[in-house]
Amino acid sequence: MAAQSMTDLVADLDAKRALAEAGGGPARIEKQHAQGKLTARERLDVLLDADSFQESSLFRKNRTTTFGMDKANAPADGVVTGVGLVHGRPVNVASQDFTVMGGSAGEAHSKKVVEMMESALQNGNPFVFINDSGGARVQEGIDSLSGYGQVFYANVKLSGVVPQVSVILGPCAGGAAYAPALTDFIIQTRKAYMFITGPGVIKQVTGEEVTQDALGGADAHMQRSGVIHFVADDDDQALLIAQKLLSFLPQNNGEEAPITDPDMNVAPDLSMRDIVPLEGTKGYDVREVIRKIADHADFLEVQAQYATNLVVGFGRVAGRTVGFVANQPSAMAGVLDINASDKGSRFVRFCDSFNIPIVTLVDVPGFMPGVAQEHGGIIRHGAKLLFAYSACTVPLVTVVLRKAYGGAYLAMACRDLGADAVFAWPTAEIAVMGAEGAAAVVFAREIKAADDPEAKRAEMIQEYRDTFATPFMAASRGLVDDIIDPAETRSKVAFALEQLAGKRKIRPAKKHGVFPS
Repeated sequence: MAAQSMTDLVADLDAKRALAEAGGGPARIEKQHAQGKLTARERLDVLLDADSFQESSLFRKNRTTTFGMDKANAPADGVVTGVGLVHGRPVNVASQDFTVMGGSAGEAHSKKVVEMMESALQNGNPFVFINDSGGARVQEGIDSLSGYGQVFYANVKLSGVVPQVSVILGPCAGGAAYAPALTDFIIQTRKAYMFITGPGVIKQVTGEEVTQDALGGADAHMQRSGVIHFVADDDDQALLIAQKLLSFLPQNNGEEAPITDPDMNVAPDLSMRDIVPLEGTKGYDVREVIRKIADHADFLEVQAQYATNLVVGFGRVAGRTVGFVANQPSAMAGVLDINASDKGSRFVRFCDSFNIPIVTLVDVPGFMPGVAQEHGGIIRHGAKLLFAYSACTVPLVTVVLRKAYGGAYLAMACRDLGADAVFAWPTAEIAVMGAEGAAAVVFAREIKAADDPEAKRAEMIQEYRDTFATPFMAASRGLVDDIIDPAETRSKVAFALEQLAGKRKIRPAKKHGVFPS
């Protein structure tokens, strides 16, 4: 055999690289496209800045020889891994290739994913995992399960150190569904599904009949289970959401989010005076208030269709990323229930982990009453929100817009839970309970003894309201820093955040607190 030149060797390398990059081949790629889905590599082209992707372990192969695996052709072992840029910042990525053995996860496949996660941890980069897989590679048996376990373990190591984003663009079933659940945010398309046990198993075990979409589709997880955070119509939209989400986040817990396109206009906005009705029983969309505070009215809402009585999401104030948490009076009057408490506490914990200040907008009548809520554990779920705010070390700015009653007032980042700056609008009612209920308790004897109980009741309600259901009593006790014109809200919030930018809060030494279950 004649000696090969370097040119020959490079040509051979190029041929092998092209074959590996072709994944499952033209027929399977065409099938992927016919389903309205992009391939693993096409998805990375959409997510990452042009020509920025550096692949790792393209030629990795499995070492299994049983059940025909010694003859199986599995380019890149069904997952594309590497590092690329999103808006000029490095991100570690893994993208499962459904054209290669259905994207099934075997030992080498999972090891490639874990290596990218470990690299993200070491270098302080976010990790994005694009899921499109038929599940565990059955031919590899326990090695496949071991791979899953290693991924889960790495998810927990990365938690709170670098942001983790899961993008579900195809099937994600069985044990595979737990990896996304361990990450910070999940984006799912309406063409994808995610569940632990599929419709067939459920019918066999319980007799229930359900479709894949009704069981584990994006709308089911957004509106009912609360498992996911964003819904997308297709791959392109899902990856665009991932790009925007990452733009709000720091690279890791040792950094702050980048200052982006700051809007320095803090002039009074008189339209703010007209958003919130004076009548406490009338609803409105609190997102209008958020957009008035945020730069360029840009607000990325998280879990927009889940627990809609609480709004959470990201915006910027003077170019700095801020997490917004707000009661939504147009849904269930903005009351705090089990789902809203879970939604809010998790978001607050994320913001605190990644140095993102939190602006809390309060208009809450209380915690949701009812047997179902009590038996469902509203006490322990509500405690999560109390715990999350109390544990925060990032700047906390609170604005009481209208109602702030009872324990729910406390749970919405009050001064006693660590808020650094508390403002109230003149419409704010800060009290143990609403004036009607309080008057019935405090003035029960006077009302009963009156010649005209109804007139006396109305008089006592007004007296209680004038005394307690205003922001002035709270301000007199130092629980509100200032009562402000709604038109000045953005300027007050921006100034407070600027003054708090260097906040340092020392906590007692411990491994970690025990989060309410």
